[in-house]
Amino acid sequence: MSLRFHEIAESRHRILNPLTDDKLALLGDICRMTPGTRQLDLACGKGEMLSRWAAEYGVHGVGVDVSQVFLSAARARAEELGVADRLEFVEADAATYETAPESFGIVSCIGATWIGGGLKGTLSLMGRHLRQDGIALVGECYWISPPPPEAYEAFGMEEGLFTSLAGTNERIEEAGFELLEMVLASPDSWDRYVASQWWTISDWLRDNPADADAPAMRDFLTQARRSHLEYGRQYLGWGVFVLRSR
Repeated sequence: MSLRFHEIAESRHRILNPLTDDKLALLGDICRMTPGTRQLDLACGKGEMLSRWAAEYGVHGVGVDVSQVFLSAARARAEELGVADRLEFVEADAATYETAPESFGIVSCIGATWIGGGLKGTLSLMGRHLRQDGIALVGECYWISPPPPEAYEAFGMEEGLFTSLAGTNERIEEAGFELLEMVLASPDSWDRYVASQWWTISDWLRDNPADADAPAMRDFLTQARRSHLEYGRQYLGWGVFVLRSR
C-alpha cells in the first residue's frame, strides 16, 4: 500500500491505528507520565497521541513521519489543543532519524514496525533514543490463532512476519526488552479502523474516477474488504505493548 493510498484511506481518521479513544486514554494512564516527560513518536501519522498526551499529561515531544499530509494534520491538531509550543513535527524517515542518544523518556512506534524490518529491528532503532529508565511503546499485529496459508496471500504478507502473542513476547525479550503491560484492540475497534476506510475510499473513487491511481485504489478496496471479512476479524489481532529495557 503506497503512502498516497494511506493518506486517502485514512483521511477521515484521527487515530491511524485500531486504538479507540478510550483505549488511547487507557494507554496514557498506564504509562504513568509526569509533566515534562519527553516522548519521541516514530511514524507518528497525524500526531494524535502526542497532542492528546501533551494536553492531558504535559508531555513534550517530537513526532517523525514521511507524510506531509499527515504532518500538516498533526500540526493543526496541536494548535487546536493548545500544545503546539510543546511539540515538534519533523518530516523525515523514522528509520534513519537522528537525535541525541538516550534523550527520551518514552519512545513509541505504533503500528509501523516496517521501519526496522519487523518488531526486533524496530525495537533496536527505538532503543537508541530511549533513556535507560524509559519505556518503549510498540504497536504490532499478532495472530490470534494460526491462520490458513491463504491468509498470507490475502494480506499480501510473508509468513513469519507476525507471530502469536506468546511469540511476540519472545521477540520482545530477544530484542532486550521486558513486557510490562499491553492494550489490545478488539474486533470492534479493528472494524472502526479498517471498515471505516471502505466508505472513505468509495467516496474518493466516486469523486476522482479519472485519477491515475483510481484502478489500483479500487483493487485495494476490494482486497481490503475481502481480507478483513474472511481472515482479519478471525485471525489477526493488534495491540500496543509497553516495554522497558532489560
